[in-house]
Order: sequence, then structure tokens, then C-alpha cells
Amino acid sequence: MITVFTTDHLLRSPRTELYGGELVRPHESPERAQIVLEQIQSQCLGDVIAPLRFDAAPLLRVHDAEYIDFLREAWDEWTAAGNRGEAIPDCWPARRMSQRRPNSITGKLGYYAMAGETSISHGTWQAARSAADVALTAAARIKDGARAAFALCRPPGHHAAYDLYGGYCFLNNAAIAAQYLRDAGAARVAILDVDFHHGNGTQDIFYDRPDVLYVSLHGDPADAFPYFSGYADETGSGAGSGYTLNLPMPPGTEFSAWRGALTTALARIAEFRSDALVVSLGVDTFAGDPISFFRLRSADFSTYGRMIAECGLPTLFALEGGYAVDEIGINVVNVLTGFEQTTSSAS
Repeated sequence: MITVFTTDHLLRSPRTELYGGELVRPHESPERAQIVLEQIQSQCLGDVIAPLRFDAAPLLRVHDAEYIDFLREAWDEWTAAGNRGEAIPDCWPARRMSQRRPNSITGKLGYYAMAGETSISHGTWQAARSAADVALTAAARIKDGARAAFALCRPPGHHAAYDLYGGYCFLNNAAIAAQYLRDAGAARVAILDVDFHHGNGTQDIFYDRPDVLYVSLHGDPADAFPYFSGYADETGSGAGSGYTLNLPMPPGTEFSAWRGALTTALARIAEFRSDALVVSLGVDTFAGDPISFFRLRSADFSTYGRMIAECGLPTLFALEGGYAVDEIGINVVNVLTGFEQTTSSAS
């Protein structure tokens, strides 16, 4: 399996995250990608290639143009205003407040942020832009006939909505890749989100569309970030009604229950008769992950990689969450090798 990767992710190296009432060392760190890359290389998963460079057009297919301009300019505006720390919002347009976009960079941060844990720092835009190129390059491989490809994206993407950032995400890599595949001729694309946290951004982008199915397994939002998205009764709107499937699960969920939810998800994907599958591959469902409450073990990731392969679809994996514990690399590669072994035996 080809892995697409760029060292541009190192440009995103924030110092601060608001967590537990403190500014702490961010969970979403450069070490995450390095651990995954080293495991891919040690297991000889396949070639690692650099991304192609794409223009802004694929980004604008799923994101608002003013939002893209904001991301591109935010750090320069923040520092030009005399701020010395990293850019973190301190005010949001809450219920019954005006939803107008302010002129001040501090106001813009609150207008575009869906959460306050994610700082913007020097290099954030460049890293996010390159992560989108990683996903698009993997999608181009799928378009050209590859059975599978892994987009080793950092920063991740599935919390980034049409015009919102947060949850460590700025551009929605999985959504950008899915739309690229649609534009390249796939009549229907399914997105399977196995990250512990609900992909509110991906849901937002495709919620009213019948051509992209979004299916997510995640911690119950009554107990888990992002709290305000991912309930089971969120099933799509308008023409997209019935094309979103949320499978929230409670604290302490073991693999037996999680696997049952995945079986349900894969059955819905089969019913959808998709031409391609995009997997938002978050491995923060691991029992040792510091910011989740599921109880999957490393061997379980191999099992569900095999289950995904049984869909028989061209499949793009895009890295989402899973934090800097040693097992992140093991768990990611277990999914990919489980997928590859099943694909090889089937052929």
C-alpha cells in the first residue's frame, strides 16, 4: 500500500493547548506522525511518496472561500495586532448573539472556531494545506486504479466544517478527498469514520447530500467531545435525509460492542453501493489513548482492518486522531496490514 507523507507537517508545532483548565503541551503533536511513519517503514508496508501540489480548487469544493482566506491570513493578522502568544479565541457567537463576522482578528477567531483547545501558530496554514495535498494525492491514486492508499495527514481534518476549525483540525482532509473522487467520476462515495470523536465537520459538509454517505462510530456526545454533534437521531436533512448514520457508544465500550457497531456501519455502506470508500482512520479508540474512553486493544485494529477490506471497495485511509503513545504506530499499521492481508487473499 502506498503511503503519502510530507515533512511539511512539522510546520505545525504548537506550544499550547487549553486542556483541563491549563495551557498544556498539545496532544496533537509532531511526534504522532513520526511514530506512524517509523512503524510503516519498519513493517515494510509499501512505498512512501511525497504529495503532489494542488491548487485551491479542491479545498473550495468543501470549504467556504472566506474561511480559507481566514486560515491563510490568521497568524499574520494575529502577530500584526501585537499578540505575543499563540492565537486562541476567547469569545464566541453563542445562542441569541449576532452571527456577523468581525473585523478584529480576535473576533474572527471566535467566529470561525468550534472549540477553544486548538491554537493557531506559525506554520499552521502551510501544514494544513500540505495535509490536504497528502489526501488529494492518495485520492488521485485511487482514481487511477489503486486498490488502497494511506494518507498520513497531519494536522487531522474531520472536525473541520464548511467554515469552522477546532479539534486540532483546519481543513477536512477526508471530505476534500471524497469530493475529489466524486468530481473524478465516482457516482457515490462512502466515508467511514472510526475515530473516537464524532467527525462533526465531515457530517456538516455532506449533511444535505445523497451522493456521499457519512457513517461514524464514536463516543456518545453526551459524554465526549465535540458534545454538540453525533447523536443517533442526526441522519441528514433534505435530499441527504438517511445518508448520515451515527453510532454513538458509551464510556468503557469494549471491542465486542464496537465490532457490532462496525458490522452495522459496513452493512449500510454495502447497501449504499458506493464506488469508493474513504476511512477517517483515528486510532484513539485504543484503551491506552489519553483522551478517549473506549477499550480497544492493538490486535482489534487488525481485525477491523480485515472487516473493512471485505467491503471490496477502493479504499483511501486518512489519518485522524490517536495521540502520541507508542501504540499509535502499531495500531495504524495493524489496520492497514489487516486490510492488505485480506485483500491479497481475496485476489
